Amino acid sequence: MTSVRKAYQRAIVTPTHHVEQLWRDYENFENSISRALAKGLVSEYQPKYNSARAVYRERKKYIDEIDWNMLAIPPSGTSKEEMQWMAWKRLLAFEKANPQRIDSASANKRIVFTYEQCLMHLYHYPDIWYEYATWHAKAGSIDSAIKVFQRALKALPDSEMLRYGYAELEESRGAIQAAKKVYENLLGDGSNASALSHIQFIRFLRRSEGVEAARKYFLDARKSPNCTYHVYVAHAMMAFCLDKDAKMAHNVFEAGLKRFMHEPGYILEYADFLYRLNDDRNIRALFERALSSLPPEESVEVWKKFTQFEQTYGDLASMLKVEQRRKEALFRTGDDGTSELESSLQDVVSRYSFMDLWPCSSNDLDHLARQEWLARNINKKTDKPTLGIEAGSADKISSGVSSNTNPLAKVVYPDTSKMTIYDPRQMSGPAALAVPSASGTLPYSGTPFSSGGPPNALNDILKSLPPAFAAFMTNLPAVEGPTPDADFVISVCLQSNIPLATGKSGTASLPLQSGPAPCTSDISDSSKFRSRDRQPGKRKDMDRQEDDESSTVQSQPLPRDVFKIRQLQKTRVASSSRVTSSYTGSASYGSALSGDLSGSTG
Repeated sequence: MTSVRKAYQRAIVTPTHHVEQLWRDYENFENSISRALAKGLVSEYQPKYNSARAVYRERKKYIDEIDWNMLAIPPSGTSKEEMQWMAWKRLLAFEKANPQRIDSASANKRIVFTYEQCLMHLYHYPDIWYEYATWHAKAGSIDSAIKVFQRALKALPDSEMLRYGYAELEESRGAIQAAKKVYENLLGDGSNASALSHIQFIRFLRRSEGVEAARKYFLDARKSPNCTYHVYVAHAMMAFCLDKDAKMAHNVFEAGLKRFMHEPGYILEYADFLYRLNDDRNIRALFERALSSLPPEESVEVWKKFTQFEQTYGDLASMLKVEQRRKEALFRTGDDGTSELESSLQDVVSRYSFMDLWPCSSNDLDHLARQEWLARNINKKTDKPTLGIEAGSADKISSGVSSNTNPLAKVVYPDTSKMTIYDPRQMSGPAALAVPSASGTLPYSGTPFSSGGPPNALNDILKSLPPAFAAFMTNLPAVEGPTPDADFVISVCLQSNIPLATGKSGTASLPLQSGPAPCTSDISDSSKFRSRDRQPGKRKDMDRQEDDESSTVQSQPLPRDVFKIRQLQKTRVASSSRVTSSYTGSASYGSALSGDLSGSTG
């Protein structure tokens, strides 16, 4: 009995399935032995059981969100994968909070168990591996963190992030050789190593082995086919900032200039370095050398940097000269022969601004941006607008977009010249719309298709459509608001004679309405009259039965028996009379139903 009691007491404080049933069984067990002893034990374990039950219910909310059948595949960015990632994150955060208030050793076991469960599904997610390893490291278990990193590198051998995290962990605990081995495995033989891996290894050697080791590896790294100008910049700035050796940094930049003269990014980095040295003479020489070799489309940022330099270090004459050279190099002559090299007020704004301080207001900047766009497009021929947009509104919209591209232009004003107040009472009724035939001409301004196109184009479109669809399009009402009245459109369709397509190559041509469509009041009255007489359920059943009969009759092969042929002909005549009577535009569906019944009985 003592062993059973211990098992019960351990089970009822554990948040598990059917913990309520376990508690009832425990109470029955204690009461069956001694009611006096049971009262004290039950009152002692009642709070622990309540806590376990609350934790179980809270944990169940997070567990129910997890798909336990999800396969461990690389992430593809689907919404389901993102939801599962979030669900696991919430469960891990819940377990790390230790809601059961148990000892740290047991809580850590639960967290490890949850991480292992998570990795069964999110095996190819590097952030889960890194989070698992760093949790071990923060908990003081460095060996476990190293084992997690090693497992992660086997699972994701191409992940540079995990390799840098692993090397950082080894370096932080003083294992320099282990960290160096991680970097060497990342670099490989050096032929496929990236420029970033070279830079990070140079920094690691500078931290761990000193300046000479970093310089020695830099001399080897610059021979790599994947060495970019970033390696030169990183080594030069490391020598300048950490070693305080400006001469070495200058030599590195000059060595890289022979190889990366065509890279604007390298020119700008070199210019920033010379800025720090306050070497204005070499800065001008650098800009002149670079701009003489760079093509115009790649020299925009270099010219901008050169102009800013002259505004800071040069006088007024050198400022104006560089700005004129920049215009000559970047701007072209207009199509009509006018030159775009004239001075403008924008030049004064850029010349006398500093950081986020401007010699004008934001409205002035917006106005200048619009004027600049208009000046560039003043003599260009604009195409005819479509969909009712005039040239003035198009220009306004375009100018708004152009001004919006300016980082200082914050307000774009819409075109309000075509805005009208929407009021259903202003809509032209269906009586004003003449409904032509399917092959007729659509009214140019009275149909929804009158978007500025010619009537001949609309007629060609209607001729290419099936007759039934063309008749439907011609019966659509005019729309002047944002959305048409759905009931009105349906009522027009119900009272329209639409030709029916037969099983043969031709179509049964039924006469369309040649007169104007009925007014809204007539339609509403007829719809009210129909709503009193018709029975929706019975009508739907008969329509469905008619469709089934017609489809089965047409799909069956013709019989050879004369009696069957006569019966088939009668069935076809009855079905055609039903369909024709349904489209005659009668005000009541009761007559149509009676006609169908009489036709079928006859």
